[in-house]
Amino acid sequence: MNYLNVNYHFTDQNYDENLEDSNGRAIWALGYTYHLLNDHDKLDKVAFQNSRLCIYHFCMSLPHIKSPRALAFIIKGLYYFNLKINDETLTECIREAALKLTDIYDYNADAEWEWFEPYLTYANAVLPEALLLAWKATGDLRFKFIAQDSFDFLLSQTFTRNAIQIISNRNWLLKGQENSPKTKGGEQPIDVAYTILALKQFNHAFPWNGYHEKMDIAFSWFLGNNHLKQFIYNPRTGGCHDGIETSNVNLNQGAESTLSYLLARMAFEQTL
Repeated sequence: MNYLNVNYHFTDQNYDENLEDSNGRAIWALGYTYHLLNDHDKLDKVAFQNSRLCIYHFCMSLPHIKSPRALAFIIKGLYYFNLKINDETLTECIREAALKLTDIYDYNADAEWEWFEPYLTYANAVLPEALLLAWKATGDLRFKFIAQDSFDFLLSQTFTRNAIQIISNRNWLLKGQENSPKTKGGEQPIDVAYTILALKQFNHAFPWNGYHEKMDIAFSWFLGNNHLKQFIYNPRTGGCHDGIETSNVNLNQGAESTLSYLLARMAFEQTL
């Protein structure tokens, strides 16, 4: 369930929409939250039981999940949860989800387009990041190679030498257009944050490949290093604007944008 009305009741829209991505994010949140808890925390046992119940139940539904991003979020959640319990069943669930991602990659990728789909849309960085974590969990080198190839391809489409320009939500980048001028505007904080989280993981795995420098460049997007030369993070409110358009900053400061900024900032302060 993902949609509520003003009275906090679930609406019929939940039965009409594809909720795979939101469910995948929920598994990521459960797994990562449990990973962060101290073993002596009073919440640890309660969190473990509740998270374990949800995660194992969700693993039973894994064969029915089709969304690449949902699979990626699920891998992330299972990976972090399993760091503390090292359950072979969960490792196999990670492998199963990662194999589905590699099948999708094999179907769509070629020498000029090293990507999982015939377009770049939203939350792109989570796909190669998930395969990198799957490699760490399973030791399967194919996950590692596809993760790095696809991530480097994504970076080639979103980074210049000194700036990041996220794929615009006004005009997705289609296969065959990778060398076309990028649409300006339609850039959202959540995609910058996902890119920074992925860069941190790749920097851990490949520390001499320039990923840390790209982390700094990506974070500077929030601080004015964007095509508008405007701050997206608002130091007065502690919030974050909802993104940039062709000629203006979206002045709304939604929860998703502020949380995205905080996730990006925490990437520099915590071991993820």
